[in-house]
Amino acid sequence: MSLAEKINDDIKKSMLARDTRKLEALRAVKAGLLIAKTGKDMSSGEIPETIEMQLLQKLVKQRRESAEIYRGQNREDLAEVELFQASIIEAYLPQQMSKEEITEIVKEIVEQTGATGIKDMGKVMGAASKQLAGKADNKTISMIVKDLLA
Repeated sequence: MSLAEKINDDIKKSMLARDTRKLEALRAVKAGLLIAKTGKDMSSGEIPETIEMQLLQKLVKQRRESAEIYRGQNREDLAEVELFQASIIEAYLPQQMSKEEITEIVKEIVEQTGATGIKDMGKVMGAASKQLAGKADNKTISMIVKDLLA
């Protein structure tokens, strides 16, 4: 079952359960998928899994950043809504890897690419982002790569 089908099924279940908070988060995911599907490079009509995972990570990141802004403005009620939506969207992402697991994979990539210094960060980040797509966020990967190459 594709991600779009899972989302549609969960939207129907949320509508029947009258769970408006969950429904709002699921509709945001569906909207993102529809936008991605109609975008360029999608002539086949199917969205590759890597792009789906990137979209979900982007939506989670947006929700978390919004929650931080709301907290900075003493709006806990709005921050709570954003964090709830982020938790709903995260359920569709694969299990995130631990920092130690990411470090091991990045070490292997550094050895494979022959990176020696910070100037080779682009090569390492490109390979690591592809290999860890959906399993780790790029911010964490970037910090680990900097630490290893510094």
